[in-house]
Amino acid sequence: MVLVLKPDLTDEAQEGFVQKVTRWVTDKGGAISQTDKLGRKKLAYPLKASKEGIYVLSKFSAEPALVRDVEKSLKLSEEVLRHLVVKLEE
Repeated sequence: MVLVLKPDLTDEAQEGFVQKVTRWVTDKGGAISQTDKLGRKKLAYPLKASKEGIYVLSKFSAEPALVRDVEKSLKLSEEVLRHLVVKLEE
């Protein structure tokens, strides 16, 4: 899962949001194996009036129903500019 967070978030707010997403996954039976903060990057085009975003990459395993719930929560979250969840080959 790749998250693009708003660039105006403080380090504490970024960490808090990453912990919130981790709880969304683990509380419902999923497991996060890796989380990497890739930092602030310039976007190819503006998203919600932002020209930069903070990228976070997480690898997790979960049932398909949980993935739908996490995506729904990410769509409603104000901190997220864009997200992408893909299935990795095993």
